[in-house]
Amino acid sequence: MKNNETNRHKVYIFKSNKHIYAHIIDHKTNKVLTSSSTLSKEITNENGTKCNKNCKTASIVGKSIAIKLKQLGIQKVIFDRGNNIYHGQIKALADATRKEGIIF
Repeated sequence: MKNNETNRHKVYIFKSNKHIYAHIIDHKTNKVLTSSSTLSKEITNENGTKCNKNCKTASIVGKSIAIKLKQLGIQKVIFDRGNNIYHGQIKALADATRKEGIIF
């Protein structure tokens, strides 16, 4: 890892069979600062039930995590997609996060 990247926080993406999660992790202490997922209160569909994962809800999770990053005053992060390929839901989440002004 480059020297200037050690000060950045990490956005870690995890996908289960039904949901997608994005966690903001402090790189120095390895603590989760905040997170967003399809199970979050702010991410529900129109009838109030929790959303299943697809590209549309992944982009909503990406926008939500970007808003939380801005509230924490974080502009640059490391994007950790785990073992997932950069395609579909992962790409939709990353694109929505970048669209809100987060740099990685």
